Amino acid sequence: MPDIDSDFLALPLRELADAALERAGALGAEHADFRLERVRDRVLSVSDGSVDTAADSDTLGFAVRVVHDGVWGFASGDVLEPRAAAEAAERAVDMARVAAPLTAERIELAPEPAHPDAVWVSAYESDPFATTVRQQAALLSGWSRRLLEDHRVDHVDATLLQAKEQKFYADNAGTSTTQQRVRIAPEVEVFANRDGLMDSMRTLTPPAGRGWEYAAQVEAELHGLPALLEEKLRAPSVEPGRYDLVVDPSQLWLTIHESIGHATELDRALGYEAAFAGTSFATPDNLGSLQYGAPSMQVSGDRTVEHGLATVGFDDEGVAASSFDLIRDGVLVGYQRDRRISHLTGHGASNGCAFADSPSTMPIQRMANVSLAPAAEGPTTEGLIGGVEDGVYIVGDRSWSIDMQRYNFQFTGQRFYRIRNGRLDGMLRDVAYQATTTDFWNSMAAVGGPGTYVLGGTFRCGKGQPGQVAAVSHGCPSAAFTGVRVLNTVQEAGK
Repeated sequence: MPDIDSDFLALPLRELADAALERAGALGAEHADFRLERVRDRVLSVSDGSVDTAADSDTLGFAVRVVHDGVWGFASGDVLEPRAAAEAAERAVDMARVAAPLTAERIELAPEPAHPDAVWVSAYESDPFATTVRQQAALLSGWSRRLLEDHRVDHVDATLLQAKEQKFYADNAGTSTTQQRVRIAPEVEVFANRDGLMDSMRTLTPPAGRGWEYAAQVEAELHGLPALLEEKLRAPSVEPGRYDLVVDPSQLWLTIHESIGHATELDRALGYEAAFAGTSFATPDNLGSLQYGAPSMQVSGDRTVEHGLATVGFDDEGVAASSFDLIRDGVLVGYQRDRRISHLTGHGASNGCAFADSPSTMPIQRMANVSLAPAAEGPTTEGLIGGVEDGVYIVGDRSWSIDMQRYNFQFTGQRFYRIRNGRLDGMLRDVAYQATTTDFWNSMAAVGGPGTYVLGGTFRCGKGQPGQVAAVSHGCPSAAFTGVRVLNTVQEAGK
């Protein structure tokens, strides 16, 4: 595992933090924290073998956050001098003073033990930014041209997203942490038009908290894409109705994200996100009693899982990463929380869900890696399919829709297969499944075993005003559901 880059460690991290924290304390702040962050992003896209986009960004700066007389204050800067850090602390305190007459709610933070001089690096082998854009573009172009040689493919898009975050955090309670993490998302999609019908087929390799070594994982999927696309274009359109479903983890992660991950953010459940991101049907009065899903449903929030996109050593409030229950035996038992919400709701400590997406943004409550556990002795995906007489097997994510309370939803996928008498019986097209969150998860009849478990996820989950983005993973096994409403998307669009 790599060490934290020496050029980041060479920055005046402690000097800047000390200047900011000392000035905030002198001005009467009850709490003060300092965060210096460097964020590198790369977006690379290739269309039919030619580079379409190659964009690198590199952001370096710091932020000072205070609680002064029970009110938040925040300021940021990019001049890496102690004087500038102290001035940012002054601006943060001034902001709190200005906001005080307009603020009814007093800010108090749940306690957290001090973590002095802590260092954490994510699990990866090769820094993706050590490989040049030219080298990476050559790899994507080679994939694209190889696929274009197949007569079944008319067009190919290949994309590569990469990010590297380095953070130094210190607060007036004695915590100081230095962290470095990378993530990568390689993807290839092929398109074809046959007899006026156009469709696509995409790789299933999920984004991950890994390095450049992970890009090669897509390679194994490429040779199968043309045949899958051809079969999909020739497949019959689904007949709407009620079906039993077997949902692959390459699709189910997205349903978890939308119907569980967002619904169990406590700030949302309390109404703090109502103006933009929405609320949640899973309100605190349901804690411990809401039958969210079947008894086989075990869901956790986890900031520690290896290669998770939301995995860290410490969050952006200095809270040590942990794993915690959200749903146990199908019952809602917990929420994702930061320090403010944890204190407000009587919890003794935060479970580490604060994150800021840049040095110029204030940490807000963000999603952990929210995952559905496999059954210890659960079946294979083939075993789940074997238990279905009349159904559909869904693979890969595509479009989705869900209401502001995370309750009524509709999801599609990349590939659909008819199940008859426990066997796959060819592909289908135009499939979407529709349900309410509790109806869907209570219809879960079987959960796959550990061998079916995959960690999926997304680079860009949005939240907040102003908006912020965060990367998050969701692990899950394959799972079987009974009597789910299936729509024909073409017929629905024509109504």
